[in-house]
Amino acid sequence: MTTTIKDLGEIELLNRLKKYMRYGQIDDDLAEIKTLNKSLLINTDLLVEKIHFSEKISNAKDIGWKCLTTNISDLICSGSENIISFTVGLVLPSHTHWEWVENLYEGMWEAMQEFGGEIIGGDCSCGDTKMVSITAIGEKKQPRLHRGNAIPGDYIVSTGFHGLSRLGLALLTSEKLPSEVQLSSQLTNKAISTHKRPYPAIKALKALKECKPRSTSWRAAGTDSSDGLIESIRGICQSSNCQAVLSKTSILKDPDWPEDSMWDEWILNGGEDYELILTLPREWAEALSKELKSAQIIGFIKEGKPNIFWDNLEPINIEKSNLFQHF
Repeated sequence: MTTTIKDLGEIELLNRLKKYMRYGQIDDDLAEIKTLNKSLLINTDLLVEKIHFSEKISNAKDIGWKCLTTNISDLICSGSENIISFTVGLVLPSHTHWEWVENLYEGMWEAMQEFGGEIIGGDCSCGDTKMVSITAIGEKKQPRLHRGNAIPGDYIVSTGFHGLSRLGLALLTSEKLPSEVQLSSQLTNKAISTHKRPYPAIKALKALKECKPRSTSWRAAGTDSSDGLIESIRGICQSSNCQAVLSKTSILKDPDWPEDSMWDEWILNGGEDYELILTLPREWAEALSKELKSAQIIGFIKEGKPNIFWDNLEPINIEKSNLFQHF
């Protein structure tokens, strides 16, 4: 029987593609290129209509903002706050209105005014489905955050709340909520805004740099929580060949988040919150949790075959049905 991409899934597909790249290259979200005077970080994301965005819940400006900020987040979670440039690849059905394209770029322009960078080119083609491919380029700075940099003894830090984007998606699509609860208007508005206009953790990165103790090196592991809190930690464990132990009582929840435990699933696996997930030496982690109000130590790294546990040693099993599936 012929194996399809759907049979493989995204993770196995990437594992099979590793043989075409140098060792460790695919363990991070982006590539590093060394030039004569500086090192550059380069990231590419492809967003496809009806998979990554929908005009039913987001207008073209919001889609343009999200296309750029998802790439910017990958640069930020790798340690780059100096965003240099972008190229934009477009696939558009021939009946697409010019106004939609113009508004898409207006949204990108708004993101560049906030985070920096400029559009330096790209390509366009006709196709049955709208697709936007962004390649973002940033300058490498210390610390070079990488999923493969975690070591036993590190503390795990989350820089903000999770679950908001997932709730926003549910509200925008009239999806059934985990349980019947009364949501505050503040939580509703925040969730919808978080989903439609994600804001990369640039403030958290700056705080991380500013609070580093002199006694520690710049070594740190990091990623963003675009695929969900638990999945981001799983990625660090896989790349660093280690285990994570998380504290159930330390996982941050928005102050207006429902107390019902059925809602915890969206906090753990909701995705698209774009917070930094870091592993740091203890002193640095404690300094960041004091420097950044939204930062919280949620666990630690230990030796062992890649896995994630709660602090009662209960394994955290990630059900594929709870995760976003690319195929």
